[in-house]
Amino acid sequence: MFAVGDKVVYPMHGVGIIEKIESHIVLGECNRYYILKFINGKMLAMVPVSSCKEVGLRSIISKQEYDKALEYFNNDEYADENPNWNQRYRDNIEKLKSGDFLAVVEVVKSLKKRNEDKGLSSGERKIFLTAKQVLISELMCVSGNSFEHYEKLLGI
Repeated sequence: MFAVGDKVVYPMHGVGIIEKIESHIVLGECNRYYILKFINGKMLAMVPVSSCKEVGLRSIISKQEYDKALEYFNNDEYADENPNWNQRYRDNIEKLKSGDFLAVVEVVKSLKKRNEDKGLSSGERKIFLTAKQVLISELMCVSGNSFEHYEKLLGI
């Protein structure tokens, strides 16, 4: 369970801060909800406390995971990707929806390389921008550095 003030990661959206925990009646049932305010923008989200694990809400990464992610991003190893753009698109969406931090790193890394080599379709460009925002928002929370710092550091 999370508390007010905790920084958490919500898949496909990035880091948010739990501003409140409220009770709301939805479809005739009273449930408790985390009210998240995202650090990149003015968006708010209500996440049911009872299903926060199922939707992938998690704590931000540790310093060790941060170091491991930067090391992976900067090495020359790439995950195999499907040559079919449609399947590759669906695979990347699934990785982002999983909420797994290293999967997000993998998506950004592979789409960065694909963009440099061949360019991205409009759909892949949207995924790239979403994944980049999710990745950098979490890196920022761990280190305190700016968005621009990570764009430059990662070359994205």
